[in-house]
Amino acid sequence: MAVSLLQSHEVSDLCIGKPAVRSLPPSATVGEALLGLKRGGGSFLSVWIADRASPEKKACAGKVCMVDILCYLCAEENISSPSAALGAPLSALLPPKDTSPVLRVEPHSCILEALDVILDGAQNLVVPIRSGAGRKKLLGGGGGGGAVDFCWLTQEDFVRFFLNSIALFSPVPALSVSDLGIVRPAVLAVRPHDPALAALPLIRRALADQTSVAVVTDDGKLIGEISPSTLDHCDEGTAAALAALSAGDLMAWIDFSGAPPEATVRTVKARLREKGLTGMIELLEADLSPPFSSSSGSSSGSSSDEESGRGAGRRLRRLRSSGSYSARMGRRSEEAIVCHPGSSLVAVIIQALAHRVSYVWVVDDDYGLVGIVAFPDILGVFRELLQPPFEKEYSAAEAMTKQKKRESLS
Repeated sequence: MAVSLLQSHEVSDLCIGKPAVRSLPPSATVGEALLGLKRGGGSFLSVWIADRASPEKKACAGKVCMVDILCYLCAEENISSPSAALGAPLSALLPPKDTSPVLRVEPHSCILEALDVILDGAQNLVVPIRSGAGRKKLLGGGGGGGAVDFCWLTQEDFVRFFLNSIALFSPVPALSVSDLGIVRPAVLAVRPHDPALAALPLIRRALADQTSVAVVTDDGKLIGEISPSTLDHCDEGTAAALAALSAGDLMAWIDFSGAPPEATVRTVKARLREKGLTGMIELLEADLSPPFSSSSGSSSGSSSDEESGRGAGRRLRRLRSSGSYSARMGRRSEEAIVCHPGSSLVAVIIQALAHRVSYVWVVDDDYGLVGIVAFPDILGVFRELLQPPFEKEYSAAEAMTKQKKRESLS
């Protein structure tokens, strides 16, 4: 039975083989976080502070990713002088106290308890793995110090766990996402001609929800997306693109895999000059290393646009030679991962995991955007099936009723 599956597994079972959490102290700067992310080894950095109750211990105050930095540099108070913003303390990127999207879960906790924490809104779980005599150390040094290492757990880890035992939940996985009532009709969306900067609040929201921003035509057809998971593999030059380009042009910039054509770089610079955002031009041309100074000087220097364009292109190739997420996966921004309302739950799960995304867009036969299915919706189905004291029978009729109620409230 599915209930017995969870009773026989602990959170530590999901941590096997997970890499150590990379961390920075809260005294670090935004620029140091930027350099740490560009060195690779993961999409996030954790930030640790002393635990108030036990000062000798450390607590995770939150996490930082490239999208946080890009949105911060493009914020109204920083967009005119992004280089100066890189010197701000790392706390500027963290959420208010007691609202961190990262929560700690003990390794001996049952998986159902950890799942409830995820469904209550946690984006990531940080799990301590204690190494001691007679027990092999599973992870390298983490941010907690002492004899304790830490690893991340994500929504994806839980979805993979359930997929590995999907037969125990039959026949529910064969039901369509529409019948299960897990298609969210409200989505974050922009038009291709909208300024990319106007999409900034939506990108922040998508990052928090671990979804994406749809790019749709005026008649509601899906033509692509601006995905935080893709932006995470860009560099600080994308902040300049965000400030200058339209949403459609930003998709193309992202797909250049950190090496946009010289003509595109010149276009971005010209638009930034029109807006008076010369600080963004300096950021685009800078070879960032402490103390984050520009190697080519300001945009008003003696070099021509063509020469500075070549320099920026070379810099971007050097910094992000591994390419963006979409390039490495063989997928471009206009090739969003989609399903249909009649697609089965198990098919959507496999599709999302195969493309390393935490959501799948739902479209009709004409590619009109119907909604989105995200990992929390999928995990909610499994959680409902595991309601104590017995596994709940989940019929297609019940699911359809649930969907109709959701539509009436939206």
